[in-house]
Formats: sequence, C-alpha cells, structure tokens
Amino acid sequence: MEEPIPVTRPVDHGEAKLLPDVDRERAWLLTVGGAPQSYVDLDEPQHLEFEYAQRLGHVLDTAAEPGQPLDVLHLGGGALTLPRYLAATRPGSRQHVVEADRGLLALVTEHLPLPDGADITVHGADARAWLERAPLASADILVADVFGGSRVPAHLTSLAYARAAERVLRRGGVYAANLADGAPFAFLRSQLATFAAVFAELALIAEPAVLRGRRFGNAVLVASQEPIDIASLSRRSAADAFPARVEHGPALRAFIGDATPVRDEDAVASPEPPAGAFSVG
Repeated sequence: MEEPIPVTRPVDHGEAKLLPDVDRERAWLLTVGGAPQSYVDLDEPQHLEFEYAQRLGHVLDTAAEPGQPLDVLHLGGGALTLPRYLAATRPGSRQHVVEADRGLLALVTEHLPLPDGADITVHGADARAWLERAPLASADILVADVFGGSRVPAHLTSLAYARAAERVLRRGGVYAANLADGAPFAFLRSQLATFAAVFAELALIAEPAVLRGRRFGNAVLVASQEPIDIASLSRRSAADAFPARVEHGPALRAFIGDATPVRDEDAVASPEPPAGAFSVG
C-alpha cells in the first residue's frame, strides 16, 4: 500500500493542508493557515482527536436516547468530523453542513470521502445567511464550529444570531458552539450573556485550567429551552483524557457577572489566540 501523501491547496480563506497521521492508517489532520481545524479517521469515525470535538460529541450523545436518529444542522464544516461521528453513532440521522469556504469543501469532499449511506448534505454558504433562511423548527441539534482563521466571526456572536438559532431548533432542541477565549473572558462572558437572553438553560464545558484563566483555550457553550442533562455531560467530560468541567446554574451566572448581550452593531470577532496557542509545525 502506498504511503499517504500530504495535500496542500489554496482555499478561500488561506492555505489548507491535509496531513496524514503516521500512527493511524487512514487518519488526517486538516489545517488552515497553520491552525488545526479538524482531525478525521476514515476507518474509525467515532474517534474524536481534539478535546473540543470530544465535548461536542458528548453533547450529541446526551441530546437523545442512544442511537436515535436526529436532524442536525452544522454551521462550519472543516473535515466533516462531527457529521461522520453522528452518522456512525446515530445511523439514519439527516444532516446539513454549511461551510462558507467552498474551496475547503471541495478539498475535503475530494480527498476524504463521506461514509456510504450517510445522509449528509454540504452547502457552500454563509452560516448566518443560511440560518436566517432555514425552516422554522427544522433541527434537533445545531452545532456551531465556525472560525475565520482562528476567530469566530463577529456576525455569529450577536443576539439576532442567537434568536435565529433558537428559531430553527425544535422544542427541546440543543444548541452547541465551540468558542475560544482566555482571561478575562470578555468574549466568552458576552456570549453566555447573549444566549442566556434567548435560551432558558445554559451550560459551559471547559478544562479547569481554561476556566481559571491559566491559559487560552476552547470552551463549548450549550443552550436549550429544556433542561440539559448536566449529570451525563459532567460524567463524560470528567472521564476525558484531558478532563473538563461543566459549569451551570449559579456558578455559571457568577462567571457571566455583569456581561450583557451583544447587539449586531457592537459585535466583534473572538480574540486572536496567543502565538502558538493552536498552531502546528
């Protein structure tokens, strides 16, 4: 068998690279502009390499009874890691993936084929524009993992965006977003305040070192109009190789503090990560 060869290609938002993993036969790391975006094992789609992906996987696992098919909207495509995961763990799920970088979509679909029989449809479009046109109450879960380079775009951080997300979710539906920030957490706190203004229930999953402000890192925001399964999320997150904590209730309200919801006219992108925070050699 021939050794897999790295692929480098200019895409809409920079230079993308697909790098084979020497330890896993058909596994690939996707980077854009030097920042790691996704990791996919084509032979084992249930393997989630990145910690934030594992936490989003926990949300997908606890959102409904095991194996129950779901209608899921993914904002941000990357290498389609979570759609592949869901197709393996919840066969029969119907999934739509919205990715603004059409060049990236072309690269991924050409070199990393989707599993046979998976109902995954990809769309080259802006996430918010798609969300605002999507049918009312059409999704059980909405996963947002959208980064322009290493930053969440400003137009995906506002109250109007949160309301558009809530409109698309069915009763009891779950919103989950991958965010990145560091102390003093102005961005993360504003995002929690924004979604708290729209959703009745809120949780945050992150490593203790990130929550204590010791380093810049990822945090997963979870929102719903119905109670979130905090106990299951906490057990799964604590059992990870890099254990995470689930904040909710009074502790989360204390973390939010005096942060206020973000209006479109005041929205800003998430902060630039410190040099080397997410880069690969």
